[in-house]
Amino acid sequence: MAHPHSSAAPAAYFDGPVRAFALAAVLWGIVGMLVGVLIAAQLAFPDMTQGISWLSYGRLRPLHTNAVIFAFGGSVLFATAYHVVQRTCQVRLFAPQLAWFTFVGWQLVILLAAITLPAGITSGKEYAELEWPIDLLIAVVWVSYAIVFFGTVGTRKVRHIYVANWFFGAFIITVALLHIVNSAAMPVSLWKSYSAYAGVQDAMVQWWYGHNAVGFFLTAGFLGIMYYYIPKQAERPVYSYRLSIVHFWALIFTYMWAGPHHLHYTALPDWAQSLGMLFSLVLLAPSWGGMINGIMTLSGAWHKLRDDPVLKFLIVSLSFYGMSTFEGPMMSIKTVNALSHYTDWTVGHVHSGALGWVGLVSMGALYALIPRLWGRKEMHSKSAIELHFWIATIGIVLYIAAMWIAGVMQGLMWRATNPDGTLVYSFVESVKATYPFYLIRLAGGLLYLSGMFVMAWNVWMTVKGREVAVQSPKLAAA
Repeated sequence: MAHPHSSAAPAAYFDGPVRAFALAAVLWGIVGMLVGVLIAAQLAFPDMTQGISWLSYGRLRPLHTNAVIFAFGGSVLFATAYHVVQRTCQVRLFAPQLAWFTFVGWQLVILLAAITLPAGITSGKEYAELEWPIDLLIAVVWVSYAIVFFGTVGTRKVRHIYVANWFFGAFIITVALLHIVNSAAMPVSLWKSYSAYAGVQDAMVQWWYGHNAVGFFLTAGFLGIMYYYIPKQAERPVYSYRLSIVHFWALIFTYMWAGPHHLHYTALPDWAQSLGMLFSLVLLAPSWGGMINGIMTLSGAWHKLRDDPVLKFLIVSLSFYGMSTFEGPMMSIKTVNALSHYTDWTVGHVHSGALGWVGLVSMGALYALIPRLWGRKEMHSKSAIELHFWIATIGIVLYIAAMWIAGVMQGLMWRATNPDGTLVYSFVESVKATYPFYLIRLAGGLLYLSGMFVMAWNVWMTVKGREVAVQSPKLAAA
């Protein structure tokens, strides 16, 4: 497979929803990261919000995770899936009005989340906090997304289904399954429901969902982005098409079983914990296979990294993907988990994947996508992209290094005992010792957020700039 698509193309692609989702992604990225910086500041300065209930950490933390994962990440995934599936299948988007419905419906979900979560309306399930009426809307929007995507694949003009579409397709199907099963609940009023599961079964279903939200929403979907935009930006074919197929099947089979590693040392049966650990360790192989495939696509084109900041975003995101997918399996080993569990090491690991992998690959894809969508040769300012890359990367390193050190320190302090078996440190002493690292984390978050403002300015200038005459608005070659 030489290139993500061949030269023939339909008269015009249907890119309205792609443009809308791309702009929404930049907006929600700023909003979600701004809330993240606010709650990071609250951990360092606990009384900064004066006890206002809807600004409390417990209300804003789910707002932050939902905004960054589903508003920012979700908008990036809708935009890129709709863009990629048209180009690789060489047909217009199937059911274009339904594609617009997914945009309006998804933005409505985001707005409802922004109202209900600070108000304390929550199901209390991590990454699935939204109450049942919003859950139903999510299901309707998601089924519509599947119809548009698979309808486009089904009406394709080329026999071959490019690998990016396999990843997008698996992500869409699996997220539908996860959401519907985990959100099964008994409503008792308009804004209150109780889970259909109880006790340890509820915990297991929740972490089957929670870990696969990471595995499919934040990994498989973004690997679809990687498999299209890196070859496109590097102007090189994918390093190994065979490896991409092995990567796909190994990843989607293995990821499904890794969820129990979130429940080590709990009431979950020991065999289930061990099974989760085993599959987590196996997961290292397909993850690194995908990382190697993406990075080796630059074979013979390494010099492009010097001059192309968009490629820097895409390639460095893969190195963070590699680090995070090494760290995750290591942390799933029970003896390591005994130290890391409930500490800020976990927070560092999550953000190594979220800021480093998901954030950077999203930004790289948007920088590649936006000029093409508006018929421009390139982004308004290349030096602003370069600036964004360095601000974001330094921010990530500050963030995750601070959390790694704080996490290991907390784990060691909590398990330290005197000869008579009593604890050496009280819990509050570990909190006090963590304080400087919370300040460093806040600085890293501020840097990362400021990079998003640089991006927003650059996107605005690009979108309102003059259209390039040489590039057809039909985007036949985009």
